[in-house]
Amino acid sequence: MQLIRFATIALSLFAVLLLGACSQEDSVVHVDMKKRARVTASKPAKSITYAYLPQYSHTISFKRHRKLLEYLRNETGLPLRQIFPDTFDEHIKMVERGEIDISYTNPLIYIRLAELGSRAFARIIEPSGNPDFRGQIIVRRDNPLIKSLKDCRGKRWIAVDPGSAGGYLFPMGLFMENGLSLSDFDEVAFAPGPGGKQEKVVLAVNAGAYDLGTIRKGTLDIVRNKTDLDQIRVLAETRSYPGWVYSARKGLDPAIVDRIARAMFRLSMADQREADILRTAGVRGIISAQDADYNPVRQLADRLGMGTGDK
Repeated sequence: MQLIRFATIALSLFAVLLLGACSQEDSVVHVDMKKRARVTASKPAKSITYAYLPQYSHTISFKRHRKLLEYLRNETGLPLRQIFPDTFDEHIKMVERGEIDISYTNPLIYIRLAELGSRAFARIIEPSGNPDFRGQIIVRRDNPLIKSLKDCRGKRWIAVDPGSAGGYLFPMGLFMENGLSLSDFDEVAFAPGPGGKQEKVVLAVNAGAYDLGTIRKGTLDIVRNKTDLDQIRVLAETRSYPGWVYSARKGLDPAIVDRIARAMFRLSMADQREADILRTAGVRGIISAQDADYNPVRQLADRLGMGTGDK
């Protein structure tokens, strides 16, 4: 009986609610399905792409430039986004296709980008305090056969990449000055795979896979936690050449480039927060640059048959 009484009460409440919902005070809304309006989602602002030439792994590239990109976004109000080409050649092709707006590259890659219409607008001050940098030739410390550059004749050489300045072009210039050409080496190889090529050269030499390797100065400090540097000896250093450079692709709005450049130039080691941004990026400052600064690199590349001609 109790169950019947409970069901009766429940049905009565439902009827009251139903009648209330259908009271004459409520207006009925008629929907005309023949009338339709197109609704489009608002498109986000197109980001400005920023890419670091993949001399190191993508993880290192991200860590080194994350704070700098955050600073630039805050200072300029521009939607900057870092992207990660896998190889030097891919970086060049992405610039050519307009997929990379701002490039941070070595000077050899820059002179190739300049042929595509890119233009330098900034360059870095190295951790050494100079706006130039060098290449290094490294060997195992216990290698008894290589004591001088001339001893490299007939040996196996691993370089970073054909597009590497400190890791190939500059050392090749030094070898040439000491009477060595590519044909004098038993083997010339380049670090395999995407990204991380500087590290791979150091690891290959340390493992004894090659007799000598060529890297940009500063690499050994970066890979210190990845290998035993006590087993590595710097055989020689190249002369200094203009350092790493920021360039803007052809067609990028000059006003955008100017805003980015001005923000870069304001960074100072005298400010604690900004000094942390710079140190994380592996630089001491960013200064103005122009295309003519890189003519010495063009001249060296031309002498070695690797250039694109003076501009």
